[in-house]
Amino acid sequence: MEINEALSRELGLKKEQVDRTVALIDEGNTIPFIARYRKEVTGSLDDQVLRQLEERLNQLRSLDKRRAEIRAALDKLEIRDPEVLDAIEKAPTLTALEDLYRPYRPKRRTRASIARERGLEGLAEALMKADAFSVRTPEEMAQPYVSPEKDVPDVEAALQGARDILAEKISDDPDLRGALRTLCRRNGVICTRAARDEDSVYSMYYDRRERVAAMPPHRVLAMDRGEKEGFLKVSLETEEEYVLREIRGRYSHRGRTQAQLDLACEDAWERLLFPSLERDIRGGMSEEASAQAVKVFADNLYPLLMQPPIRGKVTLGVDPGFRTGCKLCVVDENGKVLDTGVGHFTIPGMTRGREEAARLIKGWAAKYGFTAIAIGNGTASRESEQFIVSLLPELPGKVAYMIVSEAGASVYSASKLGAEEFPEYDVSLRSAVSIARRMQDPLAELVKIDPRSIGVGQYQHDVNQKALSEALDAVVERCVNSVGVEGTTASASLLSHVAGIGPALAQNIVRYREEKGLQSRADLKKVPKLGPKAFEQCAGFLRFRESAEPLDATAVHPESYAAARKMLEVLGVEREAVRGGIADIRRRAQAYGTQRLAEETGLGLITLGDILSEMEKPGRDPREDLPKPVLRTDVMDIRDLKKGMELTGTVRNVVDFGAFVDIGVHQDGLVHISRMSREYIKNPGQVVRTGDVVRVWVLDVDEKKQRISLSMVGPEESK
Repeated sequence: MEINEALSRELGLKKEQVDRTVALIDEGNTIPFIARYRKEVTGSLDDQVLRQLEERLNQLRSLDKRRAEIRAALDKLEIRDPEVLDAIEKAPTLTALEDLYRPYRPKRRTRASIARERGLEGLAEALMKADAFSVRTPEEMAQPYVSPEKDVPDVEAALQGARDILAEKISDDPDLRGALRTLCRRNGVICTRAARDEDSVYSMYYDRRERVAAMPPHRVLAMDRGEKEGFLKVSLETEEEYVLREIRGRYSHRGRTQAQLDLACEDAWERLLFPSLERDIRGGMSEEASAQAVKVFADNLYPLLMQPPIRGKVTLGVDPGFRTGCKLCVVDENGKVLDTGVGHFTIPGMTRGREEAARLIKGWAAKYGFTAIAIGNGTASRESEQFIVSLLPELPGKVAYMIVSEAGASVYSASKLGAEEFPEYDVSLRSAVSIARRMQDPLAELVKIDPRSIGVGQYQHDVNQKALSEALDAVVERCVNSVGVEGTTASASLLSHVAGIGPALAQNIVRYREEKGLQSRADLKKVPKLGPKAFEQCAGFLRFRESAEPLDATAVHPESYAAARKMLEVLGVEREAVRGGIADIRRRAQAYGTQRLAEETGLGLITLGDILSEMEKPGRDPREDLPKPVLRTDVMDIRDLKKGMELTGTVRNVVDFGAFVDIGVHQDGLVHISRMSREYIKNPGQVVRTGDVVRVWVLDVDEKKQRISLSMVGPEESK
């Protein structure tokens, strides 16, 4: 199979486009670098299409590798059948390939292999080849194979052995397996029942039947988990008579041996085909559900990481708690820790503790002038929020707060990285710092945490962990490189996600920066083990605002500096003007003639356009174009909610069946997928993303179960 042609067909791309892109990947270029700096080569493919192409390229190459292994195995067995070899060459999937290889694959000792050892292969072939005109009965055919010495004492034993051989041959038929797999996936039913006589979160599955084709991914994962934990028994049911008709139809000749063939078909289905296909189908369902869960997690992670930063605000971070108190910290506009402490204000009746905490916070407000407060959403968050809101009128200036997701904060606090960054603080104080910083710049702080711990997915512990890790790492890489990184201040965690830089090289950069200073992109070449290829990949994504070279503060790649300088010269613009942005540079370029300018500078038109954009707004942060997070100055309780009430909230998590929205009452409300739009939608991602600010209406409130049902369809729209 020609892989690049297959990629071209599947992705709807030109063959030459695929050829050039695959060549770039094979040369060791990273996806962010290709997407940003090789647009002329790829035809402006974005990073998502490039990742899809790379992933499919790896899959097809793995398929080809397995194809070669099977060909080699067949060659050793001296299998030369042109039809078999041609089918193997054209097999489009790994499943189809393994089905074709199945008859020749070495097997453990089976009933069929034992029958062959007893010399019954000839009888099996005779039964199969007999037709409607055959005159001999099966018993007459079997008589010559009776041999007590070979453990074939009578005719029935001979026929049984022959049927065992036939059953295995039928089971190994690749066309039949493919047809039955399709049939079972289309018409099969998954049945779940209780494995224990006790209530559990899986009670809705204790007596449930659902078609394979209609079962949504989140229910597949829930079913798998319930089975794994011992609460459920799961089985596949099929229309057995219909299936048997399909099998018999392929092995029917209406001769005197038909009854024997029918028995072999039934045995093949019950003993060999059905158990194997049940594993295949359930495995396929789990794999598809896992892939969907990974996609949901990745889709949620991107907008979470790309939330606009709240810049220029000294921030108070609050990590809520009961018994040990709330850990507090103040960080400056750049996230540097100014002060830390503990406040006991969440337990009712602790008047003295509340008074001391109030004095501490008011003192910090006067001393440091914080204007934003980040409160973690974990245990005691509601009580902390109520206390903070009660203090707001007494604080100088205009102070507002935001509830911040704590997901992963404790993981970071207890990590080696957290200990290295803040060795002087205990674990809980590190959490308070993380909470404050993730409001100031979510991306810079969240990259320090394993993406799987951030909690914006579903069933993340039940899915393929390697696939999940790869998908989430790709999202982090995409976010970091689209935003760009400050080379003089970025943490090793942030640097490690820049194209061409891994953890080890990131540490080298930080170490060199601390020891000798790092002021420009040119200085990167002095970092130990940062060679020409790594420099090529990473340089354009690192910003140096104070560099003597103004272009170092932009996304213009060093390989284009000479052309960019030539462009500025031709357009009559001073290089230093780049630092503040050149608002009229595109007008100047159009007046001069963009085609002419491209020819004189040696730039492609696409790259020229990108450089002009950078000259207009050097080092532009794409997050600045997104809606800002909601800062609050009041607090509500779940008891304050009334049916029909209109609220503004922030989407915290998007799952297959809806979205959870923070409406400022500590408990997130659920907008079911059916309440997201007047139009039918297949998945919530069509309407919302994590971090979106949305308008919602209260449908129902269950105080006892702490459940809030919301709608994104207003009362006037639902009429």
